[in-house]
Amino acid sequence: MQNPDIYTVSRLNSEVRLTLELQFQQLWLVGEVSNFVAAASGHWYFSLKDQAAQVKVAMFKQANRNALIRPQNGQQVMIRARISVYEPRGEYQLLADFIEPAGTGLLKQQFEQLKAKLAAEGLFAQERKKPLPANPRRVGVITSPTGAAVRDIITVMARRAPGIELIIYPCQVQGDTAAQQLRTMLSIAIQRNEVDVLIIGRGGGSIEDLWCFNDEQLARAIAASPIPTVSAVGHEIDFALTDFVADVRAATPSAAAELVSPDQSQHFLTLQQLASRLTRAQRLYLQRLAPRVTQLQQRLQQLHPQRRLEQQQQRLDELQLRLQRQMQQQLQQAKRQHSYLQQRLQQASPIQRLTQQQQQLAHLAKRLQQAQLQQLNTARQQFNRLTAQLNLVSPLATLARGYSISFDAKQQALTSTSGLAIGDLVSTQLADGKFSAVVTSLSEK
Repeated sequence: MQNPDIYTVSRLNSEVRLTLELQFQQLWLVGEVSNFVAAASGHWYFSLKDQAAQVKVAMFKQANRNALIRPQNGQQVMIRARISVYEPRGEYQLLADFIEPAGTGLLKQQFEQLKAKLAAEGLFAQERKKPLPANPRRVGVITSPTGAAVRDIITVMARRAPGIELIIYPCQVQGDTAAQQLRTMLSIAIQRNEVDVLIIGRGGGSIEDLWCFNDEQLARAIAASPIPTVSAVGHEIDFALTDFVADVRAATPSAAAELVSPDQSQHFLTLQQLASRLTRAQRLYLQRLAPRVTQLQQRLQQLHPQRRLEQQQQRLDELQLRLQRQMQQQLQQAKRQHSYLQQRLQQASPIQRLTQQQQQLAHLAKRLQQAQLQQLNTARQQFNRLTAQLNLVSPLATLARGYSISFDAKQQALTSTSGLAIGDLVSTQLADGKFSAVVTSLSEK
């Protein structure tokens, strides 16, 4: 009979551990945290449970130092872990290397799945994206009318291109009904066809706050929009499905406003270039007319049609005057436009606002100084009042009025002669010092 392979407990636990670690190298798990303990070593130990079962989890210091959250009992979390066995007790456990709130992890997973689906359908393809208009007359903004995003867009547009009209399509950008409202406003903007480009977005927030911009129907509606679209959702690090299906993705709402608005300084340069081109064209036109005028003058001189010559000369003078007036009118119009734009630029200057804020800051500093002085005076008066009250009950004040306190050899205050005997040493405390004496006689009250 062949001898059986006899295991020790240590060997058994070791081989079970190796088997589990090889079989389940890594897995994702969702559950509720319980029995959380943060050891002095920096390691975390807790249980992950659902309605029917639980499993122990260890997350060592080198893994949890980069964790986004510190788990709390009762919290739903998602972890990434591998299965192992704690050999001294023969207990299997999970060794976690990543943890996050369960809701956030599920939303990210849904986002990646929907993103892959739309990408496979070609909705992110570059060739289907429309270019933004170079000089839009009207810009539509689909966002909350009270959020920071719309204020940023208005500020940038007023600074860069005050002549462009803004049309706001108000809607919620967070919550259960936000996606439906975004789709409705997009449909209204397309039906009205009153803007040259659309900005759709909001300010930053958590993935839950931005989730309405990951709505599949909204993404498909933006992809099918005949109006060029710019997606401006959150901050630069935030991404939503609208960023991928829109014609252009802007890092922030302010960046979106800069993308759709030409800089007015570029308008000034273009205006100067057009004026220069007009002057050259007029000069060339006059140069081309000069040989013809000379030719006509020669023919008139040859034929001596004095009357006709006078009419032609008069007509030429009229044309020259009209040409000069037209040149002057165009130059004056260009100057007025330049002056108007320069005035708008001065009105938008932050210097006046900065001066007002500096005055307000100086006023607040003065009020703060006055409040500090008043509080200091109040505290000083209260201190003086408490000092006076303390002096009234101070034993030193009593001594100063001629009283004294006597102590026996044990430094106990004497209140009666019953504890004294002839020859005892006593000490007496006066207001300005202390002296000792020997009891030579005793008498009752």
